[in-house]
Amino acid sequence: MTIETLSDSATTPTTSAICAASTRAPQPSFRVQTRIAHDADEQARNLHGWHQTYDQLTAGSFVGGLTELCLDHMQVFVETTSHTLRQTCEVQKDAYWFGIPTCRAGSGRIDAQIITGDALAFRPGGIEFELLTSADYEIFGVVVKGEVLRRYAAQVERVGLAEQWADTEVVKIGMARKERLCASLRELLQQSAASAAPLSSSARENLQAAVLASLFDVGALPACSEPIAMPVRARRQSIVSEARDYVLANRDRAVSVPELCERLHVSRRTLQYCFQDVLGMAPATYVRAIRLNGARRDLCNASRDSRSVQDVAAAWGFWHMSQFATDYRKLFGMRPSDTLKAAIGTHSATNTRSFAH
Repeated sequence: MTIETLSDSATTPTTSAICAASTRAPQPSFRVQTRIAHDADEQARNLHGWHQTYDQLTAGSFVGGLTELCLDHMQVFVETTSHTLRQTCEVQKDAYWFGIPTCRAGSGRIDAQIITGDALAFRPGGIEFELLTSADYEIFGVVVKGEVLRRYAAQVERVGLAEQWADTEVVKIGMARKERLCASLRELLQQSAASAAPLSSSARENLQAAVLASLFDVGALPACSEPIAMPVRARRQSIVSEARDYVLANRDRAVSVPELCERLHVSRRTLQYCFQDVLGMAPATYVRAIRLNGARRDLCNASRDSRSVQDVAAAWGFWHMSQFATDYRKLFGMRPSDTLKAAIGTHSATNTRSFAH
């Protein structure tokens, strides 16, 4: 039996339909889906878009969990399995899989190679591979379309992928980087699950870009590039200023870091260096702060225009109100509604004094 918890209104497939299908075609719902399986075969079928078979090698009642987010060109998931398994797996063609076992995971092997504690596994699509995972195993997975990955590398990172990278099966990235990558993927899934509404197109693009940036940051992708020459100080300040102007000119939507890179004709790492040097923070953090500050100013003046918190948030490209409220309170120490109430109170008091005079 499979217990399926969906954050959207999709119906649960019948048992006969599940048993009849050896694989599931990718069905992006743009919502997080969590499934619990009590059979290794069901666990194998629960992952969309994969051809795979799981053989349980140790005795006992099996329990497996899968939390999955399917986006336009990417799949992000975390899988837990209770018993030792031998898995034969294959991702769809022109896609790439990154498998990142967590620190709580036991030993694992890919095609007989040990996935050490400081490493991740990697395989291109269209090629079958074998995984051997121990009991109580937890692994994050990222599957990204090849065309999207190559375009991101060229346009945002401004690097070429090393010729030998597709033949690599185990990539050592270091324990600290691996822990950071797992933490970021877990947070991404948790935040997406907490969202009450489907992810917007821009939100999905930002999530995909954030995952790809994380993979490059931890060294999961061997790249061929020339050493980056840091722009002179005046140019660094100019890049930051141009970025701010562009964000303000497009305040009704969330401008992504890849979009800024394309607009300013710089790589993501150059953009990060400039922001870190000039402002001491990452570009994405600054962009969010700029939009939150703009929303706060509008809330302070909203009473004169009879605007609601939702109106102001939407004007600054914030469509998920719970996340907007969380980010706003974190930055300013108060809720957006409290800012609006204070503004209305101040405006009313000013009107009263003016009338009295």
